[in-house]
Amino acid sequence: MFGPLLRGDKVTLRPARENDAEQFVRWFADMEVTRFLARRMAITLQQEQEFLKRIGESKDDVWWVIEAGGKAIGATGIHGINWLDANGSTGIVIGEKASWGKGYATEAMQLRTRYAFRELNLHKIMTEVFVGNQASRRALEKNGYRTVGTSRDHFFTRGAWHDIWLGEVMREDWERAQTA
Repeated sequence: MFGPLLRGDKVTLRPARENDAEQFVRWFADMEVTRFLARRMAITLQQEQEFLKRIGESKDDVWWVIEAGGKAIGATGIHGINWLDANGSTGIVIGEKASWGKGYATEAMQLRTRYAFRELNLHKIMTEVFVGNQASRRALEKNGYRTVGTSRDHFFTRGAWHDIWLGEVMREDWERAQTA
């Protein structure tokens, strides 16, 4: 499903629109954008439109487009939600390279995390990040994610194996940090 409109100081998380698919096709064709994603191949417009349709109909995913200054710059979501055990996995991409390093991902994660705990009533959210993606890891840690391990040689891309940092944030830890 598409998440509701969430506004922060720098970014807005919003449901997808019909023309968003074109942005993602452009972003995912750029190897610099995808270097820390599990995605290895470019996508077609039809594939992205089908993805948006599937995610919009999903009962176990909540997904947003990230906007800054009225322009789509990326996407984030909570995926594979296990409603019985109250957990899910998160992901994010900032596809507009001009938007890197401006704190947009950190704020998008903050909005997403608050929604996961306060609106979806999840107990825990988890994530995976390429070990080399220090910016994403720092943003996650600013939002309360803690290291739970490393999955060694988890992805093979660009001619080498890459380790994955495994992180999670528990609702009670996040709530405690909000009142500190």
